[in-house]
Amino acid sequence: MGEYLEQFFILLGLLVCLAGLAKCMRFCKCVLLSFRKLLPRSFLQSMGQWAGPEAIARLDVHVFFTDRLLARKLLAKCGRNMVLISQTLEKLQVLAREIEQTTGSRVRVIQADFTKDDIYESIKEELKGLEVGILVSNVGMLPNLLPSHFLSVPDEIQSLIQCNVTSVVKGHGAPMTQLILKPMESRLRGLILNISSGVALCPWPLYTLYSASKAFVCTFSKALQAEYRAKGIIIQVLTPYAVSSPMTKYLNTNMVTKRADEFVRESLNYVTMGDETCGCLAHEVLASFLSLIPAWAFYSRTFQRFLLTRYMDYLRQNVSTR
Repeated sequence: MGEYLEQFFILLGLLVCLAGLAKCMRFCKCVLLSFRKLLPRSFLQSMGQWAGPEAIARLDVHVFFTDRLLARKLLAKCGRNMVLISQTLEKLQVLAREIEQTTGSRVRVIQADFTKDDIYESIKEELKGLEVGILVSNVGMLPNLLPSHFLSVPDEIQSLIQCNVTSVVKGHGAPMTQLILKPMESRLRGLILNISSGVALCPWPLYTLYSASKAFVCTFSKALQAEYRAKGIIIQVLTPYAVSSPMTKYLNTNMVTKRADEFVRESLNYVTMGDETCGCLAHEVLASFLSLIPAWAFYSRTFQRFLLTRYMDYLRQNVSTR
């Protein structure tokens, strides 16, 4: 019996060492990628003629491409035509004209409110005939920036589910599978980026609904990548922590809280890294640190008191006045 236990613990030790080595290799790769320039122009061009659909910022919606900088400098500059989708048609038209004038790319705009469920047939019609090579599913909704108990959350549960969950599923399921994912499968290439959140990596009390909805995005994306990796399609989920954006009330930036353009620029370096990434080196380091904290600590009253006192004070002091 003692011999079997000895072999068991040796095997267990080897597995722990291998897991640690894998984490070290991932971290080293993140460090190297953080110093690399953006993906080669040819990489994004090879995916297809159009990049989209893409959501533009609203005050209550967090988006990956939060402002005109991403649209103008990152995708359009790489020679891609773009599809922009958002609720405010006037903002879309202004941004579309700016991109077309500064880059020469073509831009198509579609008005849609992702908190509603009756928008997908019209999106399907608008996207007919387009070879969409890059899909960025970046719509998200946070009921309250400040930590709060579930029963204190504003009565926007259905809107949040529509925005954070349904829009992602229908973005890749009916009716848009035939328009985007199936053509990607036929061409044996394509890039899909889904934006989740660092709070999706484990359940976060006082951000319960948002954390759970973003965990769905994370699980869905990774499973989808397993299905379509062999087809040459890259499906990646990004799990960033703090990004200064309309949803976070333009939090003051620091080593952890990134500017939107800064985060976008760095995150594109990680596109070929794997099915899940935080999108920037600082957030990878933070995620590694948080993973060392046992789960029970996150669920403790001490942690909740910390969120409701010191962390809440930090947020209030660092919200931008613009």
